[in-house]
Amino acid sequence: MLEGGLYNAFDTRLTEERTSARLLISRLNNSPENQPEERMAIVKALIPNAGPHLYIQPPFYCDYGTNIHIGEKVYFNFNCILLDVMRISIGDETLFGPNVQIYTATHPVNWKERASGLEFAKPVVIGRNVWIGGSTVICPGVTIGDRTIIGAGSVVTKNIPSDVVAAGNPCRIIRPLNPDEGS
Repeated sequence: MLEGGLYNAFDTRLTEERTSARLLISRLNNSPENQPEERMAIVKALIPNAGPHLYIQPPFYCDYGTNIHIGEKVYFNFNCILLDVMRISIGDETLFGPNVQIYTATHPVNWKERASGLEFAKPVVIGRNVWIGGSTVICPGVTIGDRTIIGAGSVVTKNIPSDVVAAGNPCRIIRPLNPDEGS
């Protein structure tokens, strides 16, 4: 699965790993707002490959958690979904609006393979200091460069370079960003 080959999502080991993640997700999503230490302990158990100062505003959902690699000072707003069948890498100081969805899981184009229940995945890489607007969908295999802004409601189907504003369905570059813009 992690090498990009076809796999059966109902494999016993994968099902057990997803169940473990779901139990942690349930605890996270029901954790009291006024107990940040308890919430952080749950987040660290769910996403062990996260840098310091990760903030997740529940509800939050993912498949495994262990395939998510996050830098420092990353923020997820309400209701983000990360289907981390394969590695999702997120750079430092990246911000996610509400309802952002990141998919690594995908299915064969050939209907016979798809009907067999097999699927595969492609990694997603998001750079540093990126801002992903609310209700954006990031598709399998996409890389988004450093300091880029993705407009709300976008569907990102192809790589987006560093230092641009991009938006739409499908997501397209709107304009370049000056590296000092906003400072």
